[in-house]
Amino acid sequence: MAYIGKQPVVGNFQILDAISVVNGQAAYTMQVASTNVSPESANHMLVSLNGVLQKPGSSFTVSGATITFASNLVTNDVIDFIILLGDALNLGTPSDATVTTAKLAADAVTEAKIADDAVESEHLNNNIISGQTALGATPADTDELLVSDAGTLKRVDFSYLKGGGMWEFVTSTNVTSATAAVEFVDNLSTDFIDFCVVIENAHPATDEARMYLRVYTGGGTGTLHDGGVYHYAEIMRDDSTVTDHNTSADHMRVSNQIGSAATESMCSEVVIFNPHSTTYHKLIKAHTAIQGSDTGRTGIDNWAGKYAATTAITGLRFFMQSGNIEAGRFSLYGRKHS
Repeated sequence: MAYIGKQPVVGNFQILDAISVVNGQAAYTMQVASTNVSPESANHMLVSLNGVLQKPGSSFTVSGATITFASNLVTNDVIDFIILLGDALNLGTPSDATVTTAKLAADAVTEAKIADDAVESEHLNNNIISGQTALGATPADTDELLVSDAGTLKRVDFSYLKGGGMWEFVTSTNVTSATAAVEFVDNLSTDFIDFCVVIENAHPATDEARMYLRVYTGGGTGTLHDGGVYHYAEIMRDDSTVTDHNTSADHMRVSNQIGSAATESMCSEVVIFNPHSTTYHKLIKAHTAIQGSDTGRTGIDNWAGKYAATTAITGLRFFMQSGNIEAGRFSLYGRKHS
């Protein structure tokens, strides 16, 4: 039923265990259910001695779980009862299932108050998931995600979820002014089995120049191979079929002749298969779209070739047959088998 006037404040009321008087002793330990208890202050207590309520602060004092009477008690004295009123604002321990979401202040639950739960002999990370900790990039292999395994929450590294066979971005170079060559050195990580370089709108300084590729071995720019160690064959289709080949070239061809007019360029996907192998020659293919100015043609240019050695490739160098690369974006991707 409703209250008339102010509703009573609920405190943490407790009746202490019975205390037996010891002759000549003033200090006694206060307990509830054989466990020491400490009141907020003497003013939060009702103490009856020999049937008379005692005045807090003068008839008795408290320190922690110890009550001390103003004078030593004697054998005939009786501590009738001691009641702890609790903090006037203390509700005590809430009953089960009584604390609702509405009762919690915003941001009241901190990371330190979230307990670790043992799952599969591991512990869940305590980080709170929120918009403030959103990941703005592709997760690293060791980044952890939470998944439900048949109703059991577990953590798993991203490397187990991203799958195999996909091209993963490694690095890129954006050419905006005259550049002699674009190189990828120290980027061919053994984490990947194959590599692909995507060339977008490469524009030559010299009209009708071709795009070439050479490789490095021996780590980074250790040795640039510019001798007759490249084999290639081409088939191009535009207004007529064009074929070309070479079994002892000083470069691998990536494209046929590219026009240098403002609107002319080439785009290509160049795949280097298993450059880390020390058993096989390194096979390379290029699938290229090209615009050349000599006949105004636009064509599909396909090249297949190899670096004819078993030495592992450690770097790539793209350059023009003559002159500089004026513009273009060169992006390197790697692919894992699993």
